[in-house]
Amino acid sequence: MSRTLVAFHAHPDDEALLTAGTLAKAAAAGHRVVLVVATDGALGLTSDDLRDGLGDRRLTELARSATAMGVARVIHLGYADSGMTGEIPADPPGGQRFGRATTEEAAQLLAAILREEHADVLMSYDAAGGYGHRDHVKVHEVGARAAELAGTPRVLEATVPRELLTRVISCVGHFYRFPADFDLGVYERAFTPRAQVTHRIDVRRQIPAKRAAMAAHASQAAADEGADRTLALFLRIPRPIYDLVFGREWFRDPAHTGPVSDDIFAGLP
Repeated sequence: MSRTLVAFHAHPDDEALLTAGTLAKAAAAGHRVVLVVATDGALGLTSDDLRDGLGDRRLTELARSATAMGVARVIHLGYADSGMTGEIPADPPGGQRFGRATTEEAAQLLAAILREEHADVLMSYDAAGGYGHRDHVKVHEVGARAAELAGTPRVLEATVPRELLTRVISCVGHFYRFPADFDLGVYERAFTPRAQVTHRIDVRRQIPAKRAAMAAHASQAAADEGADRTLALFLRIPRPIYDLVFGREWFRDPAHTGPVSDDIFAGLP
């Protein structure tokens, strides 16, 4: 039976890091996959020579990523990037920062898409917003309300088991020098404890699609001399180590009961 999956993300490239394998797996199985991003990502980090027009560039990169995953439709919800820290910048001409939108206003926009698509599953983020970016936290809040408004049967919060993440970061620290201001403690409080993970998806067969989705976001791998970007580091990881690190994706369904599932559509009416 064909299902419809709507994945809601904060910025272009978030879909590649957390959910690309699962989206590609669903699309390859004949399900309809719709990708929605809240913002254009215009305040993301990149090299100085790519700063002008970054929002448009990132939305173009998103389209390439979607093609690699087999996504049927891509939608920008219309908001501008809020930035990660400090005061939310002034709204751009004719636009609004996602962080300034009310949850109800944004949820109504997303709910309209869920109804139009007859969505069976909505993907969003966990309550922590992963590592705490305010736009990610907002995605969690907006996604939960939109699913309620639209009557979407299942909400899956894309996440990573916290214990696994900190272990991987500690291992990486043996051969990669993190910036001086890097704080491992942030990740010890981020994402979701393993005990709360309800879905673990094997995406090893989708690794080529996942790598292609990551590589599509070239602006997020670019940095000025002397700097390094996390996405660039990931893309330098050789296979089969990459397969080991990125061969599974994790989700939390707040309504799930029973053992950890390996199928995001199992049990739907």
